[in-house]
Amino acid sequence: MAFLFFHNTFSFFFFFLLFFSSFTSVLPLSTVAISETSSHTLICALGITTSDQSYLNCSSFPSGIQFPVLNSSFSYSGIVAGDGFICAVISFYSSSSSSIMVCWRFSTNGNNLVYKRIYQGPLLREIQAGNSHICGLNTTNRLHCWQWPEFNSTAAQNLSFSSIAVGEEFVCGISGFGNITCWGNFSSVSNPPSGNFSMIAAGFRHACALTFSNQLHCWGAMEGEKPQDKFKLLALGENRSCGLRLNDTVVCWGQNNFSLQESLKDEFFINIEAKRNIFCGVLKQNYSLVCWGNEILDSNSMVFNEVIPGPCTSSCSDPHDMLPGSEKFCPQGLFICEYEPEIVIPPLPEPQLPPSLPPSPASEGSTSSGWSDKMIAFLVVGCVGFSILLLAIGFFLFRFCICRGYRVHDSGRLDETGAPLEQGTRQQQQQQHPQIQQAPLSPVLEKRLSQLASMGNAGHLEEFSLQLLLQATNNFSEDHKVGTGSFGSVYRATLEDGREVAIKRAETSSTSSYAVGTRRQEDKDDAFINELESLSRLHHKNLIRLLGFCEDSNERVLVYEYLSNGTLNDHLHKLQSSPLMSWPARIKVALDAARGIEYLHEYAVPSIIHRDIKSSNILLDSSWTAKVSDFGLSLMGPEGEESHLSLRAAGTVGYMDPEYYRLQQLTAKSDVYSFGIVLLELLSGIKAIHKNENGVPRNVVDFVVPYIVQDDIHRVLDSRVPPPTPYEIEAVAYVGYLAADCVTLEGRDRPSMTEIVNSLERALAACLVNPTSLSRSTTASST
Repeated sequence: MAFLFFHNTFSFFFFFLLFFSSFTSVLPLSTVAISETSSHTLICALGITTSDQSYLNCSSFPSGIQFPVLNSSFSYSGIVAGDGFICAVISFYSSSSSSIMVCWRFSTNGNNLVYKRIYQGPLLREIQAGNSHICGLNTTNRLHCWQWPEFNSTAAQNLSFSSIAVGEEFVCGISGFGNITCWGNFSSVSNPPSGNFSMIAAGFRHACALTFSNQLHCWGAMEGEKPQDKFKLLALGENRSCGLRLNDTVVCWGQNNFSLQESLKDEFFINIEAKRNIFCGVLKQNYSLVCWGNEILDSNSMVFNEVIPGPCTSSCSDPHDMLPGSEKFCPQGLFICEYEPEIVIPPLPEPQLPPSLPPSPASEGSTSSGWSDKMIAFLVVGCVGFSILLLAIGFFLFRFCICRGYRVHDSGRLDETGAPLEQGTRQQQQQQHPQIQQAPLSPVLEKRLSQLASMGNAGHLEEFSLQLLLQATNNFSEDHKVGTGSFGSVYRATLEDGREVAIKRAETSSTSSYAVGTRRQEDKDDAFINELESLSRLHHKNLIRLLGFCEDSNERVLVYEYLSNGTLNDHLHKLQSSPLMSWPARIKVALDAARGIEYLHEYAVPSIIHRDIKSSNILLDSSWTAKVSDFGLSLMGPEGEESHLSLRAAGTVGYMDPEYYRLQQLTAKSDVYSFGIVLLELLSGIKAIHKNENGVPRNVVDFVVPYIVQDDIHRVLDSRVPPPTPYEIEAVAYVGYLAADCVTLEGRDRPSMTEIVNSLERALAACLVNPTSLSRSTTASST
């Protein structure tokens, strides 16, 4: 029985891998798009400039639609079109994991051209358009649709797809196992074929799909006789269809004996596209674009002499599939793959029936996909058995962790701000009695300090005497105090050797409630040791540097480098005059801070989640380099395959991730949300929590983000900063899109810090095309 279970499980995963290995070869982002209106046909394709940027090239038949060739720093990775619109995916950064999709809506006379951004989010790996609607898949395989208010199927949007096709009022998708499901107006495509498919295409009122053996299946209101050839790609229009054979030639069929014109029947193609009556294809010999389907195009099929033949990628499933000479169309290190599908899929071995399960009479039949009922039954049995095994392993691991006393750190409730209590009384006692003994170290704190020392993490840090620190701060007097950190007050001091330092001293809680006082003191002890543990092993240009510590007379003191230009919060919300009154300067500060947080998430071992990213925890040194500070709430990130830490929320109101607060699940994306708030502060000059015109508290997200998504960011930019120059406006808008991405409600839809760093690097470079405003800035990595 055990052998049968593992046999079925292996077969299941083998089948699963076969499907997904085939999907990687599909070309989901098209570089050719067709828009057919009542009187005009607009054909667009991506071309390459001398600076290796792709641009949109459009021609109208007959002439009349004057589509502008945009001169911008944007580069496009894919396009789609429909009746009176064309949309493009912007590849702002070659290494980015996010996408922007913009659309132009036009009239047949070329007037009233309307430009609008309709999507900003996780990387779009596929977009398809029908005559009226647009749908896409992001890297999480989630379905999104635009220009389709009636489409709100939660069931469809929550499913995962490998490929989609959009028709008139319907969309069909292929699931991870190759099954087809359709939504929308089912009058024409209500009965998709059963089986397992690798590719799907939609026309106006019909759809077709290819099996893994390249067999063609069509359904809906299709016209014409379906050919018996095997195909690698399909292009469907209204009452007509074309397919790209395995030998790279094209055959067409449809209403009124529609067929490919004679001059193109012997040509070899890379890709084909269709919209209603018009079909286009990229020729293999010279990457030119030819089209057919009406009298104008049939008489002169050549539209563009050279187009980008497909989307750029970093790898092909087979190195031999790389298109010759395609490197010239792509950024350095990327190239274009030719789609070569797998022709034969090895069948699954027939599982043996256990004696306890006699064969059913229905098991002698088989489905149209070649899967017998026996195979389906045992696939289900294998999946159920595997799930039970996982549950059992999880249960025993849970019991093992409980028995070992495993505990996740909790920094307390959100309303426990940890502000010093009766600080004046305590400082007065300290001034009168410098050697006064404080409360003894708690056993937990003493143990953690001992562990830190034994591990040698603090070996490179200087251990300061309490007497030296008392002398440097005049017994921690108010005159030296410059701020408050996560576990105490911060003082500026000059040591005997002339070094300027910042000294953070833990405060002792004083309260009438013993339980509350003990809890708050434990929180401060945790914050102190967290910061010491974190900073003792972190070294990065954009993280504050810890110089040493003091544990004499049971004091809890940390000594840092002193950053002379204060906090970002001061420059945004308190100072009337600041060098940060330019957009390059602000983007540079954001980039510095993002690099520091990226280091915590990606390069620190183990990784660290800061948990308290805010503008007052971003400090500026004498050269205006930004550094992230205050690690009192930081925690080591989840280990192994864990996706989050389960603990009660802690942080600062206005900056805290609402998903973390609601679900009590901490991930690195919680820092991303907080950093998004900082970006909104940098752009708008408005505090995270501020009062509106009626004196009612309001979050910066609620006020600023709606303007960003409507492309009206200029209405909420900080008025103290001069309006962006032509070199700066696109970069500032892009940073706005990035900020909106960071503060989305679901953490999985937010970018990673690496993606944020890449975006801000490009934004800063765009600002400095005419580098006069921030001569000392740099985009070089500091890790």
